This record gives sequence, C-alpha cells and structure tokens, in this order.
Amino acid sequence: MCSLEQFKIDLKRLTDEVTTLEYDLDNRFFAVLDGSELRQGTLHVSVSIRKATGFFELQFHFEGTVTVTCDRCLDDMDQPISTDNSLVVKLGTANSEEDDVIIVPEDEGILDMSWLIYEFIMLAIPLKHVHAPGKCNPAMSKVLEELSTDRSSDEESNQPVDPRWSKLVELNIK
Repeated sequence: MCSLEQFKIDLKRLTDEVTTLEYDLDNRFFAVLDGSELRQGTLHVSVSIRKATGFFELQFHFEGTVTVTCDRCLDDMDQPISTDNSLVVKLGTANSEEDDVIIVPEDEGILDMSWLIYEFIMLAIPLKHVHAPGKCNPAMSKVLEELSTDRSSDEESNQPVDPRWSKLVELNIK
C-alpha cells in the first residue's frame, strides 16, 4: 500500500537551502489517489524547493510512462511523460489556489503535494492518445475501416455533391 504521507511537506521546517525530494511512483500511487482518468504508470518525480522571503518556489520534473487508452482501438498504450512544472506556495490565513500560487494556512504549514503531482501528470498527457502507425489492435482497425468505408460510400452515393464543395476540393488539390 502506498502512503500519501510522504507527499506532505512541512514548509515551516525547511531551511534556507534548496531542498530536493525524489519520488518513484507506480500503480499503487494512482490506486490510492483514486483518480478516474489515470490508473497505471511508472514515473520518477524530482521536486526542488527553494525557500525565499515570503514564499516557496517548487520546481517539479517528471520522467516515465503512464498507461492510457488508445482513442482509436481502445487498447492500453504506454504514453511517455517528460515535463517540468513550477509552483509558488505562500503561507497565509486559509487554503486557496490562484493560477500557479497556492496559499497554505500558516498555523498548519503543511503542503500536500500528492494531488498536485497527479494533476501535473494529467496535464502532461496529450489530448489525443493514439498508437504509432501499425501498432493499433489489428482486429479493431479492420472493423473501424470497414464501418467508415461503408458509411462514407452510402452517404456519397445517395446525395449529390454541392457545387460549392467541388470548388473547395479543387483548391485543396492545387
């Protein structure tokens, strides 16, 4: 079982030197967080925390892969992740988030980075998840091709082509 306690940082105890934290995430991390989008992955996360006057600057570096569903064939696929993110944390009176600034209550001084890490990973995943050409499930690819061919040939044979579209096709050919 993965404990999320390791992702809680006591900001008040940090020294003026740069603090570096390293995390190795696996499927247990994603299971404990229970995010609906992402369930599997293997990532290395490096967090560098610099204490400044009145705020803390956090630099995140992510390296690894996550498992997502291919939008075309619906099989799982590995999506490489390599990204850097930054965040500013201030101590204040109540919890709040605005853009890249998070305010943590000064009386607590604890920053839970677990959900922040999950969100940064989600932001690094491309919107479109598709296997490399030729890597999709062949059976599903065949069915998709048959269905798309059948549908387009039926539509084209039943309706005449609008002459305005013909002109646009000619422009595209040139």
